[in-house]
Amino acid sequence: MSRIRFALAQINPIVGDIAGNARLIIDAVSEASENSASVVAFPEMALTGYPIEDLAFNLDFVRESMSGVDELARTLRTKGLGDIAVVVGYIRESDETSHGGAIAHNSLAVLFEGDVVEIYDKQHLPNYSVFDEQRVFNPGKTDSVVTVGGVTTGLLICEDLWRDDGPTARMASLETDVVLVINASPYERTKDDMRMPLMARRAIEFGSPLLYVNLVGGQDDLVFDGDSAVTSASGELISRAPRFAPSILYTDVDGTSNQAGLAVRTHDLASGVEVGDLRDNDERDDVWDALVLGLRDYALKNGFPGIVLGLSGGIDSAVCAVLAADAVGAANVLGVSMPSKWSSEHSKSDALQLAENIGCAYVVEPIAPLVDPLESQLELTGLAAENVQARIRGVILMAKSNQSGHLVLTTGNKSEVAVGYSTMYGDTVGGFAPLKDVPKTLVWALAERRNERARRRGETPPIPQQSISKPPSAELRPDQTDQDSLPDYATLDAILELLIDERQTVAGIVNAGYDLDVVSRVAHLVRISEWKRRQGAIGPRISSMAFGRERRLPITVRRTSL
Repeated sequence: MSRIRFALAQINPIVGDIAGNARLIIDAVSEASENSASVVAFPEMALTGYPIEDLAFNLDFVRESMSGVDELARTLRTKGLGDIAVVVGYIRESDETSHGGAIAHNSLAVLFEGDVVEIYDKQHLPNYSVFDEQRVFNPGKTDSVVTVGGVTTGLLICEDLWRDDGPTARMASLETDVVLVINASPYERTKDDMRMPLMARRAIEFGSPLLYVNLVGGQDDLVFDGDSAVTSASGELISRAPRFAPSILYTDVDGTSNQAGLAVRTHDLASGVEVGDLRDNDERDDVWDALVLGLRDYALKNGFPGIVLGLSGGIDSAVCAVLAADAVGAANVLGVSMPSKWSSEHSKSDALQLAENIGCAYVVEPIAPLVDPLESQLELTGLAAENVQARIRGVILMAKSNQSGHLVLTTGNKSEVAVGYSTMYGDTVGGFAPLKDVPKTLVWALAERRNERARRRGETPPIPQQSISKPPSAELRPDQTDQDSLPDYATLDAILELLIDERQTVAGIVNAGYDLDVVSRVAHLVRISEWKRRQGAIGPRISSMAFGRERRLPITVRRTSL
């Protein structure tokens, strides 16, 4: 009877760091060897990091990837790991060229006994912004099947699995004991609604267990959730790796009975301990963990020693501060209170309470001494006087950043970004926007959930209840609230979801029961705010319609509707 152990290693590589990523791969293979694995599979483009974007035009980089695979195979043999079949994603040079640069094949290699014994090129590219068909060319082989220890294994790369034609159709016609798919599939709130049913359907079509290994980590505005999984030949979900953490999922495959056994264990590569399926299916936990991972990797992979942000006492800055503390540790977070003459006492006390709750550094920098001379000299009134307050706060935060090297967070949420409810070069100042793809109503829900998680662990809830319950306000004039300028957020977010995520027309949204004047005004604000969005900081993408990646509109356009 042929029975071998597969290890699905969801690692967190860094784009361009081929040597560092190779070390991650070697370490994971070493651990898998200690747990009797015969095959270790790594995600799509694990050696190069993902996505590489225009690095695919850099011929030196493409060739470094190719030589890196060869060196990786030799190193594994030197370290006594050559008898394990290692499946790793990388890029290799194509004979094709485009725009004067190399076009790289998105490929996988099978390494064994110091050699590259099999290469397979991805067949299809999705038509969305993670990829660009000008950059990575994927004609592919007809199919790729390898046999290890008597177990016949079909190989696919990510998007191949999603297409009904090409390699997926051919794989269904082959006799395989198991099908292995390496992936770099970014997190979205609804991704599991598509991913898991697809895996089940494909396993049934293939008549084989399906092993799915996915990338984990943050890369610019993308977050990869891991969530590697094993599905039986009958479509039953057998086991899953944790989300948002590097780990190895082990499973045994019997080549005689054509079934996958129960997972042996899941091993957390960061902590070095065995873990179970820790998820409790609350979407807010997944969103929070995605935001933390995206922020952590952006800060650490780019070498920022810490994070600085303004603390206003409001819900957005409070949530961003707790995200920052969870991401890099409260000791590496600086909260700056910048009260104006309009700031309420509860806003100042809520900001202080938040800082004390999470244990971050906290300073107060009143802005009136800086605002008053500008207002006087420039004779500013009304909106211009309000905006200069926000811009002075931006100057203070950037000065703090210049002194310390810390990453500045801009705390605006998706609802505000959508309608342009922000001051350019003021509250939009920052290098990263954790809430850019998070609607305001979800911000409140995340705050409640994070406090609930703290209570369950016997900790002090980090976000003051007053920050959650009080009416949101920019406090740039007396008694100001957001709803002076916007519909209530429940209504606004519902309209924005239909307008942006579902791409409905104004007429369609009105037919869904919303007021024509309100919908028309919201649509107008979204349209005229594109110029602001183009200049905004990036932030973690958690939806299928994130600003700056999936959705961009012309700035100069003459239309009355979107």
